[in-house]
Amino acid sequence: MNGDHTRAVMIRRERPADRPAILGVVRAAFRQDDTEPVEVGLTEKLFADGYVPELSLLAVVDGTIVGYVIGSRGVDFGVGIGPLAVLPEFQGTGVGTALMYALIGASEAVDIPVLALLGDPGYYSRFGFRAGSDVGVESPDPAWGHFFQALQLSAGPVNGSFRYAKPFDELE
Repeated sequence: MNGDHTRAVMIRRERPADRPAILGVVRAAFRQDDTEPVEVGLTEKLFADGYVPELSLLAVVDGTIVGYVIGSRGVDFGVGIGPLAVLPEFQGTGVGTALMYALIGASEAVDIPVLALLGDPGYYSRFGFRAGSDVGVESPDPAWGHFFQALQLSAGPVNGSFRYAKPFDELE
């Protein structure tokens, strides 16, 4: 936003026609060199198998898609979050935060009991995420440690081992 933090961010559900722009946002957000980021292929596979349409949200500024987050059904329970992507020039402007709050609200609206993700505790703790083990949700990979986090949205107990949607199993 080049220092102009007054431009409005609109969060809305993704539509199939948005997918090329969404993949462009994911590509730009995760690009580290000339290779295609794995998050691009993962997002494409999630669209085909496992994502929750109500939890496929994008951020729009001045008619341009600048951010995206996707939720996908866990194998036995809950929803896995990610990728969360924001165009580099919009990172640090609150777009990712707005997407996460919208996704949490949408998850509560459709009675999702728990959200899980792999990410930086310093970033995601602001939304109430804690180490999965603190919430009763076991990580798919113990080596992830406190980077595997969960947010319980229902009042009842949530216990078990979380497994992401099938496309995550195909990641290299």
